[in-house]
Amino acid sequence: MEQWLVDHKLPLGEWVKQVIDVLQNHSRLFDSISDFITFMVDGMTALIMLVPPLVFILAAAVLTWLLHRSIWLSVFVVAALLLIVNLGYWEATVQTISLIGYSALVSVAIGVPIGIMAAHRPWLYAGLRPVLDMMQTLPTFVYLIPTIVLFGIGAAPGLISTVIFAIPAPIRLTYLGIASVPPSLKEAGQAFGATRGQLLRKVEIPYALPTIMAGVTQCIMLCLSMVVIAALVGADGLGKPVVRALGNVNIPMGFESGLAIVLVAIVLDRVCKWPERRLKGSR
Repeated sequence: MEQWLVDHKLPLGEWVKQVIDVLQNHSRLFDSISDFITFMVDGMTALIMLVPPLVFILAAAVLTWLLHRSIWLSVFVVAALLLIVNLGYWEATVQTISLIGYSALVSVAIGVPIGIMAAHRPWLYAGLRPVLDMMQTLPTFVYLIPTIVLFGIGAAPGLISTVIFAIPAPIRLTYLGIASVPPSLKEAGQAFGATRGQLLRKVEIPYALPTIMAGVTQCIMLCLSMVVIAALVGADGLGKPVVRALGNVNIPMGFESGLAIVLVAIVLDRVCKWPERRLKGSR
């Protein structure tokens, strides 16, 4: 029986290859998408690099203060970014922020509406659940191969792979937030004559906003966790020195670039987190 199963192997890999071969017939479309993504990421990097690092750091500290009213958090942001500049990884950090920013933006722009639709249609979420599980558990290198074949080397396959890995977070947490709205709140809105759109905008989203924002923050962290993987397919950023240090067994470079990634992760996590005072006010 075992030998029969081995002899009658399902050609799943060949089927996927045939699909990729068909898609390659539209190479101009994928080249255009790759060029557009590269232009957007490089353009954002060049725009940020026009700002002197000290001015950017000061602006980040002011933004942190306005969002969180925490002097200690603002001081930490300044100290972390100054250390990155001192280590010589400022340009790589800006490249990483650009890639993460676009990846998170695409993930949230697609994930939040899908999560809202899934919360209103249980059958849709039942169909999405195994797909989301597969996207989060499938080894990254598996879908790096077709993205490289279709989009080539550079920022495009890195961004697309990052979106595939990160998008389940906003979908799941948006679904959870909208689905957890108490029926009594919905009934009260309907009693006052609210339409479905008004009910969504004025009742469901405000109640679910803390959970949705948690999904956005988690999405940003998942995008950042893909920095090193994206570097393997040619994306610029802090992942490149990590990969280079791994290849050369360069301990100082590996430690410093790894520390820069950690500092960026902490800063983004603290700054992008929805303030507690707003969380309480949104309930």
